[in-house]
Amino acid sequence: MNKKGIIYLIGAGPGDPGLLTIKAMECIKNADVIVYDYLAASYFLKYAKDNAEIIYVGKKGGDHTLAQDKINTILVDKGLQGFNVVRLKGGDPFVFGRGGEEAEILSSEKIPFEIVPGVTSAIAAPAYAGIPVTHRKYTSSISIVTGHEDILKQKTSIQWNLLAKDKNTLVFLMGVKNLSNIIDNLIKNGKPADTPIALIRWGTTLKQKTITGTLKNIVEKIKQAQIKPPAVIIIGEVVSLRNKIKWFESRPLFGKKIIVTRARNQASDLVTKLENLGGECIEIPTIKIIPPKDKDETLLKQAINKIHSFDWVVFTSINGVKFFFKTLFAEKMDVRILGHLKFACIGPATKAKLMNFGIISDILPKTYKAESVINAFSKIKIKNKKILIPRAKKARPILPQELKKMGANVLEVPAYETEIVHENKKYLIDFLEENKIDIVTFTSSSTVKNFKALIPHNKFQKFISNITSACIGPITAQTAIENGIKPEIIAESYTISGLVKSILDYYSNSV
Repeated sequence: MNKKGIIYLIGAGPGDPGLLTIKAMECIKNADVIVYDYLAASYFLKYAKDNAEIIYVGKKGGDHTLAQDKINTILVDKGLQGFNVVRLKGGDPFVFGRGGEEAEILSSEKIPFEIVPGVTSAIAAPAYAGIPVTHRKYTSSISIVTGHEDILKQKTSIQWNLLAKDKNTLVFLMGVKNLSNIIDNLIKNGKPADTPIALIRWGTTLKQKTITGTLKNIVEKIKQAQIKPPAVIIIGEVVSLRNKIKWFESRPLFGKKIIVTRARNQASDLVTKLENLGGECIEIPTIKIIPPKDKDETLLKQAINKIHSFDWVVFTSINGVKFFFKTLFAEKMDVRILGHLKFACIGPATKAKLMNFGIISDILPKTYKAESVINAFSKIKIKNKKILIPRAKKARPILPQELKKMGANVLEVPAYETEIVHENKKYLIDFLEENKIDIVTFTSSSTVKNFKALIPHNKFQKFISNITSACIGPITAQTAIENGIKPEIIAESYTISGLVKSILDYYSNSV
């Protein structure tokens, strides 16, 4: 490559993935090389191209994987090679992020660069803790100060006398290890010892923890709470507003650690809903949804190629719909061939998935289980009607059995199957050993059985007795009971939204 690349110095924000800017996300998507820090959440790397080179330079207090001059060298080398490079940094690159130094080096080497500002933790962390950095009744200015200055430095660059006497809000970044020194300098220079102060650890993330106090007692409080970096320190009268306007840590599931056992490609809706309520979701999928294997693979194809002979298709899940249409299209057909059919669905989510293909379900039972479909068909003449049921390989037999009793000709074919996922076994057991889990969610019988299979038999009862179990409906709950799990939460509406509502109701009633 003869052409020089371009370097994007990007602020990834303070930790909440939702605070990444749109421009930053677009840069990440187009990058050939991504150079990222400890404080820049690796979550953002999911936007990267599959062939992007990822370089971790891990900078955190006292532990630098690469020195700054080495980082500068990487940026220059990659730029000179003509690559599109994203330098991803926590917060904002120009707020104690050494972005200015990196920009100077690039400028001197005549390598094109752009600055993409990020949301700084100096403002975002206090905001998530319910502390406005300015307020008309308290202060109209803010000072952002490094808390990382070497205490052995002979001449300080911080004007402690001005900071101590001014009534503006003080925000110190990277100052946890120097907290005693910061407070001593402020009090020595005239700051009242009863001035309110807060430390916010992991601000804007689901691990956020806020400790408040005064200059005279905060050091002891921090020791007791075992607060370690990263944390933002905020000093001033605005801290007193936290009791009135804290919101992030007041959400109903805040601090609850929740295991999501659903297949990873289907877990996002559940995870999003729980995290919006403050829960910290730990994704440990126990199942993987895969196409049917061996001889079963051809059965759905054969049924679709004879689709003209069927009168009804019954879908019992989103996956049934997904794999049915995937196979239909693979067989070089489209929805026009389905015009003569009637459809039945279990659950509104399955109905909505079918509607994505432009088809309205003729039957949607009031409750979301096979028995309700049977009840709905009992009011329709289906004798001698041919019904196709594409569903999981191993499923409850009641639906085809009862439809056959009504005189229907039923063909049940495996559209997909579930497979146990072992790769997160150690991760799961480590969490359970440390007694860090509050809730485990089960969205199907398979998730229950596979969850149990991942845990050593001699430890299962000990682990599960300390956890609240939440099931999506009575069928899943019955499977849980049969496997030694007593579900405290059973969704009344057998959907993801119903499960989340039941979890919320359970904790609301526990208060």
